[in-house]
Amino acid sequence: MPLTDTECRNAKCPEGRPLIRLADAGGLYLEVSRPGPRNPAGSKLWRWKYRFNGKEKRLALGAYPDVPLASRTDAPKAGGTARTLKGARQLRDEARALLVAGTDPGEARRDAKLAKMTAYETTFEPLARRWWADWKTGKTERYSDYVLRRLELDAFPVLGSKPVASLTAPAFVRMAKAIEARGAGELARRVLETCGQVMRWTVAHGLAERNPVADVKPGDVLKPRTVENFARVGAAELPELMRHINAYEGALPTRMALRLMALTFVRTSELIEAQWREFDLDAAEWTIPPERTGRKGSAGNRRPHLVPLAPQAIEVLRLLQTARGADRCIGTAQVFPGERDHERPMSNGAILMALKRMGYRGRMTGHGFRGIASTALNEMGFRTDVIEAQLSHVEGNRVRAAYNHAQYLEERRELMNAWADYLDAVQRTGKVIPFRQAAQARKVAA
Repeated sequence: MPLTDTECRNAKCPEGRPLIRLADAGGLYLEVSRPGPRNPAGSKLWRWKYRFNGKEKRLALGAYPDVPLASRTDAPKAGGTARTLKGARQLRDEARALLVAGTDPGEARRDAKLAKMTAYETTFEPLARRWWADWKTGKTERYSDYVLRRLELDAFPVLGSKPVASLTAPAFVRMAKAIEARGAGELARRVLETCGQVMRWTVAHGLAERNPVADVKPGDVLKPRTVENFARVGAAELPELMRHINAYEGALPTRMALRLMALTFVRTSELIEAQWREFDLDAAEWTIPPERTGRKGSAGNRRPHLVPLAPQAIEVLRLLQTARGADRCIGTAQVFPGERDHERPMSNGAILMALKRMGYRGRMTGHGFRGIASTALNEMGFRTDVIEAQLSHVEGNRVRAAYNHAQYLEERRELMNAWADYLDAVQRTGKVIPFRQAAQARKVAA
């Protein structure tokens, strides 16, 4: 049975369902959705289902009750539900007339939309900005701003003024190779990938026929990736390094940052940007929020990272609280503030400069502690998947990742305590303790 004005006006989506579809006639239906985060009031949208060249398609005809009639003399009156239902049916009939004449109504609408766009609106830069506005939802501000900045610096000057319909694969290759030529090979790959996302978006929105970037494999046009090995000392130099850190005469926050980095082996950015609200010292836990973690899950979703804190790490944080005052070590206050601007975190350069002053220039970086810890803990006999979880490396399966996060927590506490005890031992004795010998001592103590 065709819809009535009353049914349109009173239609609601029942609990437990995201949407319902109320059929009218001739393929026309009213799609009613429940309220949600992006649509607090819910929606009622007219759709028309049709087939063209054997394929089922759908055409959006507007929102109820604001569907306009094509005829000015028969325009809907404000608040007139009969007119809006009539308007939706008239738009359906007009689209069906195009279909009978051999024209795809969806394609006709796209062509009309393109005809109304100015020449500038069909070029790469404005469309890339539209893509970015859609894409950034759910991304951190820092990351989304970085992606836009890379387009502004590297893609827009070369491709921004060109119509997307005329862009070819060689145009994107030339852009990427120009970036690579200045020594930024990995950046060239990232910008090329982003341009591919933009072009895929233009195809999806009917603004281009195809995505030429899909024809290009970075490995075919760019030099192979080189693995970045962060400088780090060997096991034989670890006792001396820990003694140098303990005796460092620079600023207290820098010395404590080095100690905490050695104890937790988190990424440098995760450490220097830490805020006091992330720490629960009573529970001996540090939860790095998802927007600051350095890795994503398989679906691109960033995950929080839990760092169990050994007693030695708690001692470092308590010392910082005493030095600064407990009332200044709360909320969003920086754990390691900048030397001049305490509202901003210290720079990565502060860590590198401290290591340089201790004589480790080119031999050790903050990231190097991760490699040392990984090697040591594997030789100590800890399970590889537990070590990888503590290093916050990518877990491909999100369900498994969440399961492992909880399952390994006690093992990770033991791991972090064993690592802190090992660092204490080599610093106290000044001797190299073989990792396997430390593992045996741990088993005896257990």
